[in-house]
Amino acid sequence: MNNTKIFIIGLPRSGTTSICAAMLELGYTVAHTAYTQKTFDEAQVIADTPIFADFKRLDKFYPNSKFIYLARKSDQWLPSIKQLLQRMYINVTRADGGFNTIIKRCYVSTFSPFTLENINNDMFLARCYLQHNHEVLQYFSERTQDLLTIDVSQPASYQQLLSFLSIAQGSNLGNFEKLNSGGKVTAWKDLKHERKIESTKNGRMSLLDYLEFSAE
Repeated sequence: MNNTKIFIIGLPRSGTTSICAAMLELGYTVAHTAYTQKTFDEAQVIADTPIFADFKRLDKFYPNSKFIYLARKSDQWLPSIKQLLQRMYINVTRADGGFNTIIKRCYVSTFSPFTLENINNDMFLARCYLQHNHEVLQYFSERTQDLLTIDVSQPASYQQLLSFLSIAQGSNLGNFEKLNSGGKVTAWKDLKHERKIESTKNGRMSLLDYLEFSAE
């Protein structure tokens, strides 16, 4: 069980898959999304859902952890997140199935009100991005040593990551690999690696300790 984590708290479509792949090569056990306690116990690095929505709770439950916020330029993020949310809409909002309750809660709360009109509106999505950004920066305003903010498309970002993690040098040429381009979101699923941690147990979620802890 790993009690000290590295949480990737950027919103979806901000480069979470690219940084997760890089963290695997740096020797960490990594989960891109986490829906079981076993996943949280085994992974050193966790990204995406439910991390972007629950980072404050996770900070309290996993003290001394590090957090990496992924920034992305709006002209790149907006069309990408809009396409993703359009594909997800039915499974997020349907009452008779669809995505698991963790996914539904995180997306509905982050992109609220989660309506078709809103997820097709650039101004609405931009406000959601800025709101999340503001919450992250405000929360860590007096703990800047625990938060790294990078844009994985920028040349210096990989070295900034190494410095934040106190790693002398990584195994690649100093850049993040560009994954899930062109609207694709399957790169992590297709990636095979011994340190990759599954997000579910046979497709099922479980109770998460940090949520129970936060409710007390």
